[in-house]
Amino acid sequence: MNWSEMQPLLTQGTVDTLYMVLWSTVVSVIGGLPLGILLVLTDKGGLLQNVAVNKVIGVIVNIGRSLPFIILLIALIPFTTLVVGTFIGPSAMIVPLAIGAIPFFARLVETAIREVDHGLVEAVQAMGGGVPTVVFKVLLPQSLPSLISGITTTVIVLVGYSAMAGAVGGEGLGSKAVTYGYQRFETEFMLVTVVILIALVTVVQLIGDGATRLLTRRGRTAS
Repeated sequence: MNWSEMQPLLTQGTVDTLYMVLWSTVVSVIGGLPLGILLVLTDKGGLLQNVAVNKVIGVIVNIGRSLPFIILLIALIPFTTLVVGTFIGPSAMIVPLAIGAIPFFARLVETAIREVDHGLVEAVQAMGGGVPTVVFKVLLPQSLPSLISGITTTVIVLVGYSAMAGAVGGEGLGSKAVTYGYQRFETEFMLVTVVILIALVTVVQLIGDGATRLLTRRGRTAS
């Protein structure tokens, strides 16, 4: 296979991968952020202390994190079909990708929130601030650099997940690598897809690290 034949396949594969990763990241952040915050707020000594709720959320998150993605991908085929109408294609893959990443990101959010100085929380409470005020004025702003770092890590994980999704009709670079690289013994095509995936991960990491450093610098200047 020459470059003129590879280029359109690789371009389409990259576009499909970016599409899957972008939208699954959005859904993962929307779903994982409140879960992570609730894990902290409902924990012992938290603002909304509730051991039962905390345990339930914790169990759900742990189950989601413990399942290998390829198994989760197959197990969710009926649910994906119900939601999207099909289990094949980039749009369908957003469902298992997001469900697999939500508990992962929730734990990263929990870790980031726990790093916030509790003294700031007590100060806001002393001034009459309620739970929403504490969350939106203290916890989220103070943990923002760590949250950005967590999103970066989640995106990188989703790039890997999207490659695995290609094994079951998910399109993207993983599908192209299997179909045109592995099954047709096109070693060069396989290597190029690996290079593109490495490049994507590197770019995401650089952008995430840069944003984290910028926010950390601004936080120190403001303080």
